[in-house]
Amino acid sequence: MQDFAEAFRLAFTLVLSGDPDLLEIIGLSLRVSLSAMLISCAFGLAIGATVAVLRFPGRGAVIVLMNSLMGLPPVVVGLVVYLMLSNAGPLGFLQLLYTPTAMIIAQSVLITPIIAALSRQVLEDLYSEYAEQFRSLCVPTHTAIGALLWDARYSLLTVALAGFGRAVAEVGAVIIVGGNIAHLTRVMTTAIALETSKGDLALAMALGMVLLTIAILVNASVMALRSTAARYAYA
Repeated sequence: MQDFAEAFRLAFTLVLSGDPDLLEIIGLSLRVSLSAMLISCAFGLAIGATVAVLRFPGRGAVIVLMNSLMGLPPVVVGLVVYLMLSNAGPLGFLQLLYTPTAMIIAQSVLITPIIAALSRQVLEDLYSEYAEQFRSLCVPTHTAIGALLWDARYSLLTVALAGFGRAVAEVGAVIIVGGNIAHLTRVMTTAIALETSKGDLALAMALGMVLLTIAILVNASVMALRSTAARYAYA
């Protein structure tokens, strides 16, 4: 119990003192996850909006596939990206394996289906309200999509935050393609796993506190955005 209490004390000390190693790991984690979120939003929102508005043969199967891919196993994503980026893979010449870029790619592949599926549902529900008006005014498809994206911006921000929360908590995919290399590819989740296995509970707990704080802030932001969206909707 004394060792456990001492570990907690040291963890708080590391957080409050701004330990350089701790800040480096946190900074890399945020940089990787935010980059993955932005990339995933660029692709995911475009896919979600297109499927929400257009009607085409096989659309139902596409929606089923999008929803199914939300549950992609992270280690499978990591394995596929590893095979693509390895020296024997088609993208091996880029030499991206065991770099932050590889981790961004893995996280992007993991959360793009989440953002695409959730945004598709949000935009399709909104489109059902405006579809008749769009048709009566002969609004082009790309204009309709732009209007829907703007009108649903608060809800889509919650979708983006959900993707970020999933990315920053990821460990399986990033450790496969990143390798958990100190001062290069070590992020919060992989560092927690490593430090716990080494018995360095202080650093692991400090990183866990930061990760938990980020999770709370993300969820609080989602709730605030939902409240804002509801307020503007009924204003």
